[in-house]
Amino acid sequence: MDHVKRLSNSVGAVFMVLGPALIFLALIGCQSVADPGERKAKGVGSECKEYDEYARVETSCLGGKTLEQLRGQYRYDLFDDFLPFLDKYVIDHEYGGFMCNTDREGNNITTNKNTIFVGRGIWVYSFLYNHLDRNEKHLEVARKAIEFLMRQKPQGDELWPSFLTREGEILPPTGLQPGQVSVEANAVHKHIYGDLFIAEGLTEYAKAVGDDAYWNMARDILFKCVRIYDREDYGQYVDLSSNISPEATGTPGLRIIGHWMLLLRLSTQMLEYKYDAEIEQLARRCVDAVMNYHYNPEYDLINEVLNHDMSRVKAEWGDLAYTGHSIEVLWMILVEAERIGDPALFDSAAGMIKRHLEVSWDDVYGGFYLGVWNVNENSWDVKLKGSWAQEEVLVATMLVYEKTGAAWARDWFNKTYAFVQDKYPLKKYGYSLWNCFTDRKITFVKDYYRVENYHHPRHLMLNLMAIDRLIKRNSKYP
Repeated sequence: MDHVKRLSNSVGAVFMVLGPALIFLALIGCQSVADPGERKAKGVGSECKEYDEYARVETSCLGGKTLEQLRGQYRYDLFDDFLPFLDKYVIDHEYGGFMCNTDREGNNITTNKNTIFVGRGIWVYSFLYNHLDRNEKHLEVARKAIEFLMRQKPQGDELWPSFLTREGEILPPTGLQPGQVSVEANAVHKHIYGDLFIAEGLTEYAKAVGDDAYWNMARDILFKCVRIYDREDYGQYVDLSSNISPEATGTPGLRIIGHWMLLLRLSTQMLEYKYDAEIEQLARRCVDAVMNYHYNPEYDLINEVLNHDMSRVKAEWGDLAYTGHSIEVLWMILVEAERIGDPALFDSAAGMIKRHLEVSWDDVYGGFYLGVWNVNENSWDVKLKGSWAQEEVLVATMLVYEKTGAAWARDWFNKTYAFVQDKYPLKKYGYSLWNCFTDRKITFVKDYYRVENYHHPRHLMLNLMAIDRLIKRNSKYP
């Protein structure tokens, strides 16, 4: 109320007229009628409260909204904005799968399908069915996408094809639209990402239908990928110029945070379904790799790449800290720490998240950089910002705040959420969805080639579930 006091001291006569209105605005707190899903909430979470450190009661105001208003906004972004667009323009209801090479107006630039995006989509719609909306149509989307992929299921230790036609025929990547993952030497993935996303989708689908056959298939894929990753010649033909360095391309056997991240997340989710000693061991291996090897105590950040033997890369690109990936894998370690009941691990990962947030925020234009090419040269990637990196921050800070009530996590969530809601939704330009990749200033570009079908809905679903838990927990306090 300091601004009200200043107004009263300087223009007391005006305040006599405006005072009742100002008092009313103060009383309704975070209420805003401008945002979709914001309606006057009654009961739990309808008024903003300060955080009580002693009683460890969470504030019912987050992201500048009451918890119920925040839930309304999240539900709008998921159920009213994202899902209808995908249903109408991206999901292939005839052949199965997802046509993500689609522009802002819903035109399919091509009908080709990236198997990474198909695997991701299977997970999204299975998770949606399992946790938020038991609508059979979501399960049908996942089922048809699985059937689509199984037509080209590889044998032995081969990997899935990178790209398929709409009908499911193998498509060489040459000539595809830019941005549809790296252009490779032939039609088969040279990295394990695609197969791991397919396995993640199969794991979540197994939970939805109660059929262990899909979980077993996912397990086979998981350990196939581990065998490939552990080869000393792994990655020799992968193009690493876009996210590591052109000089890194052709370096075999690299250990990469993005790989540990997928291996860990898949392992955690598989173990949530049922116990498996080998997967348990793999999960521990992934955590150890991130926390004890990729973490660099010299500058208190995580290096994206190491040599095959887990030693530090001596080349200039060895000092790459891909902070977007670091924050993403660290929140996955938070989830794993909760699963195994390790509060010390949780606290360590949370502390690393805080550190990465502090160094990767753009103080000029806002938002988080994707990473720094060389920490010692302070050479941040200032040309590109991705919505996925901002949304991973929202997932990470929500997790820390929900579990600990830490003020820093709340403050970073509030700051990031305000930035994201101001910059990324395309509604102000007359379109659905959010911006995906932009320049540093988040400049709007009308012509765009891709619909992001994973990080965005995952963030919305995970945080929506967390908000529901916070509302339920706050109901215990009068």
